[in-house]
Amino acid sequence: EQGLQLLELGGSVEEEYIRIARCFEATRQRCCRLEQDGRRAREQLARVEAERAALEVKLKHARNQVEVEMKKRHRAEAELEKQERKLQLVLELLMREPWGNEALSREQCSVLSALTGRRLGAALAPVRRSSAVDESCQSLLSHSDISYDRTEDDV
Repeated sequence: EQGLQLLELGGSVEEEYIRIARCFEATRQRCCRLEQDGRRAREQLARVEAERAALEVKLKHARNQVEVEMKKRHRAEAELEKQERKLQLVLELLMREPWGNEALSREQCSVLSALTGRRLGAALAPVRRSSAVDESCQSLLSHSDISYDRTEDDV
């Protein structure tokens, strides 16, 4: 009787061991899949981090370029105003001098008087400014509207 009980127990123990082994195998396969998923996620993260770093470098270069171009534009505008003031003074001098009016033709005098009556830059702007850029209205990307946070440049 005891032998039969041991054999019956042995059979059920063996089935339990097989069930446990199947559970371990399923768990091992799930762990392998999770390991592969983790490896793929780490590779993707590394690619995205490298791309982000490259984009940050490009952004820093673009910001520096914008700053350089803004400085150039401010210098050019200051030089333009300086030259306009000089030309305005020359025109006023020509209009005041008695010999200036005699040396100039009537057409030249009328042009000079028209120019002295209004701001010189506004009169010459259509001739001098490029028609490719419309500077007559506020642009959404106006240089005065450009602002960015430099704290991120040092990341």
